[in-house]
Parts: sequence; C-alpha cells; structure tokens
Amino acid sequence: MRWISLRLRLMLVFALVALAAAVSASAIAYWLNRDAVLTRTQDAALDDFRKSLQDNTGSLPLAPTCQELQAAADRMAGTSQKYEVLLIGKARGGADCAAPSNRDLFTLKVVPRSLQAAVERERRTDESNRYPYHLYWQRITLDGKPYLVGGAKVIGGGPTGYLLKSLENERADLNSLAWSLGIATGLALIGSALLAQAAASTVLRPVQRLGDAARRLGEGKLDTRLQVSGTDELADLSRTFNRTAEALQKRVEELSAREAASRRFVADMSHELRTPLTAITAVTEVLEDEADNLDPMIAPAVQLVVSETRRLGTLVENLMEVTRFDAGTARLVLDDVDVADQVTACIDARAWLDAVEVDAERGIVARLDPRRLDVILANLIGNALKHGGSPVRVSVRESGESLRIDVRDHGPGIPEDVLPHVFDRFYKASASRPRSEGSGLGLSIALENAHIHGGGITAANHPEGGAVFTLTLPRDAAALAEGGDRTDGTARDGAAPDSAQENGQ
Repeated sequence: MRWISLRLRLMLVFALVALAAAVSASAIAYWLNRDAVLTRTQDAALDDFRKSLQDNTGSLPLAPTCQELQAAADRMAGTSQKYEVLLIGKARGGADCAAPSNRDLFTLKVVPRSLQAAVERERRTDESNRYPYHLYWQRITLDGKPYLVGGAKVIGGGPTGYLLKSLENERADLNSLAWSLGIATGLALIGSALLAQAAASTVLRPVQRLGDAARRLGEGKLDTRLQVSGTDELADLSRTFNRTAEALQKRVEELSAREAASRRFVADMSHELRTPLTAITAVTEVLEDEADNLDPMIAPAVQLVVSETRRLGTLVENLMEVTRFDAGTARLVLDDVDVADQVTACIDARAWLDAVEVDAERGIVARLDPRRLDVILANLIGNALKHGGSPVRVSVRESGESLRIDVRDHGPGIPEDVLPHVFDRFYKASASRPRSEGSGLGLSIALENAHIHGGGITAANHPEGGAVFTLTLPRDAAALAEGGDRTDGTARDGAAPDSAQENGQ
C-alpha cells in the first residue's frame, strides 16, 4: 500500500465525515419534505374529491342516465385541485355506464385492480366502523409520470367514483429540492476540505517542527530546542522534547569529556612509556647478543625479558596508532603501489614465504599508503597463520575502481558467536590464551587503516572450511587524502609492520 501523509489522511477523514453528515442530513431532509409535500397534496385532493363526490352524486336519481353521470364527472373535474374523474354506475335499463372527465387519459384500466377491489369491498359496520365503504388511494406511474389514484363508492347504491391527479408539479419541486440539497452537500464537502486543511496545518505544523528538531538532534546537533507556546498536548510534548534534548546534551558532553580524557591518558601514557622503553630495548638487545655467553640457568629468563620487551614495544606503538585514529589525526601518505609486489614484500619481510600462497597478477597498480597497506596485510596474514591452518592463501583481484584482497586459511574457522567481535579492540576469542598471543588490537588497527583509505574488511567462514578475511580498497584514495599531510611522514608512527593480531579467531 502506498504511503499516505498524515495531512492527507486528516483531510480524507474530515471529508468523509462531512460527506456522511451532509448526505445523511440531505437524505433525511429530502424524505421529510417529500412526505410532507405528497401528503399535503394527496390529502387536499382526496378531501376535495370526497366532498365533491357527495355534492354531485347526492342529487342524482337512483338510476341516472349516462349523460347525467357524465355531467357530474365534468363538474367534479372542474375544481381547483385539477384532477380527472371517472364515475361508474348502473344506468337506466340496468346497463353499466362509465363517465370519465378525460377519455384519453382516465379509464377504468388505469385504476389498479387491487384498488378497485378495495373500493368495491363492503365492510361490516359496527361501533368502530360506521360505514360499509371507504375512500382508498394509491400512487401510480403512467408513461413515466407520477399520479395519485383514489376511489370511493357512494353509500346507498350510488355510483363509484375515481380520481386521477397528476403529481408532476410535486415531483418537479422535489427534484429542485434534491438539486439544492446536492449543491449544499458539495459546498459542505468543500468547506470541510478547507476546514481540514486549516486543522491539519494547525495540528501538523508543531509536529513537523518536532520532526525537524528530532532529525537535527539525530544528526548530532544537540543544542536543538523547540519554541514552546500554549498549554495543549503538543506544547507539553515540545517541553518534554526540550528537557530530553537538554539531558541528552549534558550526558553526551560528560561522556565526550570522559572519552577525551581517556584518549589523552592513553596517548600520554604511550608517549611516556617510549622513553624508558627505548632504554630497556637497548639493554635487552645487548643481553640478546650476549645470550650465548650467559649461564644456561639465566638464558631462559633473558629470552623472556627480550620477548616481553618487544611485545610491550608493539603494544605501545599500537596504542599510539589507535589514539591517532580516535583523535582523527591519522593521515595518508600516498604512492603508486604494485599490489602484488606489496603483498610479496610483506610476506618476504616476515619470512612467511613457505607458509603463504600468493595469487596476484603483476601490474595491478593502486594509489594507496604503502605503509598502511603493509600493516593491514601483516595483521590479516599473521592472524591467519597463528589461528588458522596452513596453507594461508592470499588472492588479489581488481573490479573496476575497486581492489579486493582475500586472505583465507584452512583452519577450523571462526565461531559464530565470535564473528561479530573479531574487529573489536582488545577482544580475544578465548580468555584462556597466554599473554604472548597479543593484546587484541591488530585487526582493529587493520580495519581503521582500511577505513581511512575509504575501504573496509569483512570476516566470514569459507564454505569449504577455514576463515576468510576480505579487504576492499579503492584504486585511488587521493580524494580521501585531500586536506591531510601526505609528505611529512607523521602517519608513519603507527603500528609496527609486523604487529599481526590474533583477535579474529
């Protein structure tokens, strides 16, 4: 069903209610007037006919001639009521005689048989019925025109008289009334439409303002407020909206302040850790060089210190990169990159050539940030090697202005409850993993690096087994890099290229 606006629905409801009311009122008025007009006309005609029948047949002999009946019928038809008369009686000699005032229009065939039977039927007289014969009437249609037919039998053996009165004037008056009522109904419908338009504007204008304000509030304009006037329900709703927006603004400001403080804390902590970490790293490198000359009892401890120091260094670099993404200061440093060479270089630099298969055509060149692309590939491939199953296959495909890189392993796949969280920060699929397996930032950083290029990463399970991560990037990220610093290399202080992350599986 096609969507209908609230304004149109209000107008339709107003119009339907007005139409129903106008039609009902017009129909009632029409039938009341019709009944009144017809009743008045027929009562006047029947009363005049009864009196005229008594006056004109009372002086006739018991067996009048046809000429006498005809003369009586002509006299009866000459009244102001303008009806035709038909007198039927026994003439002298016992023959039946019919005397119509208009032979072409009014004959006994015009009178319905049911009316003739009712008129001729003699009723028993008693206290409740003093006369054996009564006056009866019926409305009929002749040649499409309405008529009133009435009849009565003269008591005491007199003739039977019938009248035929045209109701054409009454029908014309009723038709005029019907047209007038129809016009009044149309005017009422137009008036209701105008009234509905005014009512809809009055009611919907505050609703529209409220909708616009809610839309602006949803867009992040938390200082949006409504001007309140009046004391009706819409005014109360506007006040409630203002109070809600004010409370939301305060809450968001509090949360934003806390988030900013947390980012500053992480950034400051990371920067403060770099100085002592540099010194510790230098010491561990000396210890690692002298590992062969150390006491065998001390060598394992030295190796542990070296590995944990490197892990701490990686964590600090990752935290600093995350802080840049959160602060919006991360920038692209673009260059023309042969994607196949970039994938091969990433794998070769980390000595993964024996464990990774590459399916990439040479000559696929994209304008990207090579350092950030290396970080993405290192995280995805390293994650597959740690938590998937060999061999890991990397395939590169181009589609129009887009670039697609699939990293698939042959391991057990990713549990369904883990899939929605593989890119969450500090998320690990198993809380029982040893600390050396990582901090849970690698895939998150890879996703942020894809986003800053205008691309994305998805994770899924391959139908034939294993997990597959799909990286999608534009062939040219220059538009996204506009306005940023492309040459100073500040964006190169991010995650270390070999910081593969294992929070995906």
